Amino acid sequence: MKTILLSINPEHVENIFNGTKRYEYRKIRCKEEVSKIVIYSTSPVMKVVGEAKIDAVLEKPPEDLWRETNAHSGIDKKFFDSYYKGRGNGIAYRLSDVEQYSEKKDLSDYGIVSAPQSFVYLDG
Repeated sequence: MKTILLSINPEHVENIFNGTKRYEYRKIRCKEEVSKIVIYSTSPVMKVVGEAKIDAVLEKPPEDLWRETNAHSGIDKKFFDSYYKGRGNGIAYRLSDVEQYSEKKDLSDYGIVSAPQSFVYLDG
């Protein structure tokens, strides 16, 4: 199982840390099996701020995905619909064991030069 580093908007990062967002939504599923995400908070933070285990990967039509995950989505339906507009399927990573780092880290600590558009696999 792999670990990925995800670029996530600071507002969504905060909702992951406060527990209102227990799912991270993506348009494309990783080709490799993933067991953990490392969280990179995008501008203005621009730091690696934490990590979470992935309990499950859901892949379903957006309406089914919303019905199953909305109680802990951390986003509203309008944002969700806009994000998945025109998509046949959506992906949701169910997060657990969320850890906020006491000290933020730089991408260079992971051997990464610039923030990934979506995600990058991490070694080890």
